Parts: sequence; C-alpha cells; structure tokens
Amino acid sequence: MEPTPGDSAPGNSETTRLVSARERGGAGGGLRLKSLFTEPSQPQPEEPKPVEMAFHHCHRDPLPQPGLTPERLQARRQLYAACAVCFVFMAGEVVDVGSMMGSLFSLWLSTRPATRTMTFGWHRSETLGALASVVSLWMVTGILLYLAVIRLLHSDYHIEGGAMLLTASIAVCANLLMAFVLHQAGPPHSHGSRGAEYAPLEEGPGDPLPLGNTSVRAAFVHVLGDLLQSLGVLAASILIYFKPQYKVADPISTFLFSICALGSTAPTLRDVLRILMEGTPRSVGFEPVRDTLLSVPGVRATHELHLWALTLTYHVASAHLAIDSTADPEAVLAEASSRLYSRFGFSSCTLQVEQYQPEMAQCLRCREPPQA
Repeated sequence: MEPTPGDSAPGNSETTRLVSARERGGAGGGLRLKSLFTEPSQPQPEEPKPVEMAFHHCHRDPLPQPGLTPERLQARRQLYAACAVCFVFMAGEVVDVGSMMGSLFSLWLSTRPATRTMTFGWHRSETLGALASVVSLWMVTGILLYLAVIRLLHSDYHIEGGAMLLTASIAVCANLLMAFVLHQAGPPHSHGSRGAEYAPLEEGPGDPLPLGNTSVRAAFVHVLGDLLQSLGVLAASILIYFKPQYKVADPISTFLFSICALGSTAPTLRDVLRILMEGTPRSVGFEPVRDTLLSVPGVRATHELHLWALTLTYHVASAHLAIDSTADPEAVLAEASSRLYSRFGFSSCTLQVEQYQPEMAQCLRCREPPQA
C-alpha cells in the first residue's frame, strides 16, 4: 500500500512536510515553493527528580561526608603535636617516633570509604594500630629487661651519674608533655546512631582512660609506659649521682618500672583482642539488647542476635525478629531500629523481620548462646 500524502515515516522524531501550490501566472506557469515548515515532535519527558526517602527506610542518617570528622581532626592534631615533641626531645628513640607515626597512619587509613572488598570500610585499622603500639612498647620493655639482666649478671660497668640524671630529666619532661597533649576527656555521651561512633571509649564504673579515639588512646598508653620507665631511670640516677656505689639501682629500677609499664597496656590489649575476636562491646549487654527488641509491639521472639564492634566505639548489631501475623513489618522494623539507636548508640543495625512460627521454640539455631 502506498502511503497517502501527509503520512510521515515511522520512527522520525519530527515530521517535515513540504506544502506547495501551483500558482498560475506568466507563461508556462511555473511551480513555486509556497512554504517550508517543520512540525515539532512531542516534547521529551523530563527525567524524574530523586526523592529523598524517609529516614527509617533503611539508613538512619544521611550519607557521611568524606574526610576526617571533628573528633578525628582533634585526634590528628594531638598526634601531630606528640610527634613534634618526639622529634625535638627524643629523636634518638626511633621506636617512639615510629609508634606515633603508626598511630597517625592508622587514623588516616580509618577514614577511607567502604569498597566492595572492604564493605565495612577501614575502621578496624585503628584497632590494628593500637595493637601495633602496644606490641612496640612490649618490645622496648623486653630489650630494657634484657639489658638489666646483663648488668645484674656482670657488675663490671660504669654509669655516669650526671649524664644519666640529665638524660632522665629530659625524658621525663618530654613524656609528661606528650601525655598532657594526648590525654583528652571523652566527649559527652551520645545515644545517636552516629554519636556512638565517638562516644566515651570506655563506660561504666572503674574503667580507666576515658579517651575518645583508639589511636590517641594507644599512643597515650605508649607514652605512659615510657613515662613510668623514665621515672624509674630518674629515681635511680638521683641515687647513683649522690651514691655511685649503688649503681645496681639502675637495673633494679628498670625491672620494677618495666612491670608497671607492661601493666598499663593490659586494658588496651584486652579491648583490642576483644574486638578482633568479634566479642560483644564492653558497654553493651546481650540481655538488655534482647529485652529491648522483645519489648517492641508485635515481636514474639528474637534469634541470631549478634553484637560486635569495628573499633572501641563503633558498635554493630544484627538480629532476626519473629513477629505476629497481624503486626506491620515496616512499623516493627522502624520501632526496633529506633530503640537500638537511641538506647545503646549503635553505629549500625541490621534487622530481619519474619513471621513467627511455633516450631521456632524447639529450633536449635534459634536458641540463645550460652554464657561465656
């Protein structure tokens, strides 16, 4: 079938039509082009604009901005200042400077965004940096203890009391200055989902060193150990300066204050190992979290409840919620998430809502884990 005049070829975005009229005038009457015009096609539909979802859809907070947070900026400034003190007063102690630089590196690494390989991000680098700082302090202490044993076994050594006193005094002053720079009060306790990331490092009565950043705390513990050892050397140097025959005070003081230095690392080492072993955070209890979830209207049972941490202050929770058939899953999910964020300050919560089945009570995988 031939197309009728005026039909346009299918698929064209616009239709062009040539209209001509035969005008008779003059000899032979010529054809003249009367008009040429273009019909515009239908306007293209506008792309839909992104609509911001409600906060309880799946993410409680907006996408975090790249870079260091104010708390980490403060931690970086403190570590920079401590490194400067190391370079000025203790340039010869490569281990101390290396420990501070390692803390700075782990702090920088922790700010890198999440990837498809590192889906949680690099937060745990702070924990690994703290472990490296503790290990370096143990190495230095081990070397000092070895030298102290050698001196006790072989008494044919001489100590310059004046030089020892001057060196120990400078070391004590430098360590006091670094301890002052690194020591910080923990930020006010926040029960927000993101505020928990920088909540006080340790909570509860009797917990020492309420520092707000893992890297700063590790550096502070390292400096504290050095300070204790420097005080021991200073005490021995004063005695040797006035009583040179008591030179045995040097190795004895090394033994005593090295034990104190190692003891100061115990809390940090305990918390670091707890994180690396995926243990429940110290400030969060299994039973309170479980009871909070069971108190949500419509929840009949919970199982697969897991609590762990990426750092000492970045706590994570996941659980399955078995609900009644009449309960609204979206409402239950929103209420349960809100209670976990507000009461325990979790940085991330993942909850799965499912229909309650009577056989769940006898399911071995749905039972709670035993006490440790």
